[in-house]
Amino acid sequence: MLILQSVIKSLVIIAVIASLAGLGTYAERKVLAYMQRRIGPWMVGPLGLGQILADMIKLFFKEDVIPKKSAKFAFILAPLISVTAAFVAMAPIPFLPEFTLFGQKVHPILSDIGVGVLFVLAASSTCVYGLIIAGLSSYNKWSLIGSMRAVMQLVSFEVINGLSLIPIIMLVGSLSIIDIVNAQSGGIGAWFFWKQPICFIAFLIASFIECNRTPLCLTENDPELIAGVTTPYGGMRFGMFFIAEYANMITYSVLIALIFFGGFNQIWFIPGGIVMILKSSFFFFLFLWTRATFPHLRADQLMGLCWKVLMPLCLMMIFLTGIVNI
Repeated sequence: MLILQSVIKSLVIIAVIASLAGLGTYAERKVLAYMQRRIGPWMVGPLGLGQILADMIKLFFKEDVIPKKSAKFAFILAPLISVTAAFVAMAPIPFLPEFTLFGQKVHPILSDIGVGVLFVLAASSTCVYGLIIAGLSSYNKWSLIGSMRAVMQLVSFEVINGLSLIPIIMLVGSLSIIDIVNAQSGGIGAWFFWKQPICFIAFLIASFIECNRTPLCLTENDPELIAGVTTPYGGMRFGMFFIAEYANMITYSVLIALIFFGGFNQIWFIPGGIVMILKSSFFFFLFLWTRATFPHLRADQLMGLCWKVLMPLCLMMIFLTGIVNI
């Protein structure tokens, strides 16, 4: 029975997140269009919603081209690694509070493991292997440069990702995401955002890096006018990289809400499920908002932000949290 429940939950998570990723592309186009005084999708279906289906059909039936001199097996494997890692990272994340359905109590989490935070960071970081393999196998110098930039940014900011959460773990005494949410059950004043604002900012910046989002993204370089790692990819192989990016955005939007903003704890008369959806939607919107507002940083600026600013600040917060909690 437990295995059947896990399989059903896995299929539901994959179906829902994949659908939301498609809806996210539409939302991003509309948000960017509104902020840049454009229209965005509007011709296909009511309000342009049919564009999601049109894009899906295009990706499914577009010719699948594999460069002649590429390492074919590695070239095919790369997008599978990225999309698999993006979905695996969702396993210990409680997307909603417990609820009852047809008389059965439903736990909207695939696996409540004791090291949930560590698992999410480890699983999501393996997406970098997909980018490395894509760049090395494609026999394209621009893809290779893009993959090396991706490795540089992701390896650097994985350090910030972990260090920024250590003070939270010290306060809670657990790596379980559910324990972290329960520790903030005292209302808005109990949110860890108020206790660790610097850690929140550091983790938010690292989340942009993890999701390859503008302006903190080096995998694509605007002056090159190409798509970096995904340059030689087309059809569903390109779509897999795209789905992985939006799945990561959803994952980190939910994770930020859970760790720093009280998660699915009820606020006044608003149920926890609605609260969780509103919080996660805001942070997803923030990913879109910043893309429409800020230009890319240079590689040296991004690395300087990591090693000269964020890392010392995170270490300082770990030190201060240790002193306060002695």
